[in-house]
Amino acid sequence: MQIEKNTVVAFHYDLRIEDGAVFESSRNADPVNYLHGHGNIIYGLEKVMAGKSAGDSFSVTVQPVEGYGLRNEQALQRIPIKHIAHKGRLRPGMMVSVNTREGQRSVLVLKVGKFNVDVDLNHPLAGKTLTFDVEIMEVRAAAPEEIAHGHAHGPGASEHH
Repeated sequence: MQIEKNTVVAFHYDLRIEDGAVFESSRNADPVNYLHGHGNIIYGLEKVMAGKSAGDSFSVTVQPVEGYGLRNEQALQRIPIKHIAHKGRLRPGMMVSVNTREGQRSVLVLKVGKFNVDVDLNHPLAGKTLTFDVEIMEVRAAAPEEIAHGHAHGPGASEHH
């Protein structure tokens, strides 16, 4: 079966960023499952997955515009410490959650003051060129519930939220 809209794909990947080092890998865990055609993975990777089948292996380089977007320098903000959902001491370089009206959002701590924290709201991979080494493990038809919910429920569609 080929990957097309409304198929569930299980795959392993290694993600390399611009310096060539492996940034993230799924190889020591279960494969990633996603519902194709529903925007559940970055666009540049999903686009290349179309037409592939179980057993296929490939590499793809994804430019920032089709990955996590370009960096927005206006996405740097100073916020009161009380809005940070973190116990313990804050340090620059930490990823923490901020309580917003829309729920929690992950941010990068840039600078910590007595009452405020400077944070970067950009995704950590925004502005980066990404290279994925992918191995397709399985492709199956999505269950009606998965299509209705817009995401994969896991192997055999048995997993649910």
